[in-house]
Amino acid sequence: MKSLHVRSYAKINLCLNITGKREDGFHELDMVMLPISLHDSLVINKLNKSPDNFVTVDDFSIGSFTYNLATFSIDKLQSIYKFDQKFRILIHKVIPIQAGLGGGSSNAACTMKAVNTLLNLGATDEQLMEIGKSLGCDIPFFVKCEPARCQGIGEKTTPIKIKNNYYVLIVKPEAGCSTREVYAVADTMDLTSCDVDTVIKALEEGDDELLANSISNALQAPAISLVPAIQAIIDELKADGLKIVQMSGSGSAVFALSTDKKLLKKVFKKLANKYQVELAKVLKK
Repeated sequence: MKSLHVRSYAKINLCLNITGKREDGFHELDMVMLPISLHDSLVINKLNKSPDNFVTVDDFSIGSFTYNLATFSIDKLQSIYKFDQKFRILIHKVIPIQAGLGGGSSNAACTMKAVNTLLNLGATDEQLMEIGKSLGCDIPFFVKCEPARCQGIGEKTTPIKIKNNYYVLIVKPEAGCSTREVYAVADTMDLTSCDVDTVIKALEEGDDELLANSISNALQAPAISLVPAIQAIIDELKADGLKIVQMSGSGSAVFALSTDKKLLKKVFKKLANKYQVELAKVLKK
């Protein structure tokens, strides 16, 4: 086998609590994350006689380059499994960048899994999660890509069962958010937190009212201080009758979760000329 074509899914955060900061600079987190059907498409090809791994993105503003999370993930595997093979990763980019949807982390996790398959390395999901956690807190989640509670720096994942079939509207303002900058602001603020167990209970029982009243993202206020348009989108979605509304990850994308696909389509049409808007489905696996 010389290549693999894979889907690299996005995620949303229903909970994001910051529970501490480690000496190595990583933040301790307690999160509830859901994979969604919005995805990039990746083709991972073996290269002959190449000195480096390469990534090519079809967004020409990004272009071709040697180093990003996907190639770093290959370097990590190579340092452990001692192979010489080089790869080209072709990315058809759909997931918005600087949005808090985990696109880069998902690309890295998918690349690791593809290389593991192409080279018959025999690494387990748990081993790939352990390797990935040093590159980004969302990478372990994307290795299994199922609804989960994620703790530690993201490497401790516990699967969650979801009762309802949810659709999700993603709305991103023109400005993106730098994860590093958002966390830097968060370190100076008193942050919100949510009861993760209550959020999980709401998902398992299909209690949307409880879910709407329980979700929280500690990074939302810091991100809004950098990109005020995030708050405007939240207010607009709630004014349109959507209840489960929040910023995802470190922003700047906002999501609205609902079982009412017709309502989400209606709001999609209303906002499509103002923002980058995507309609997707939550993946229950």
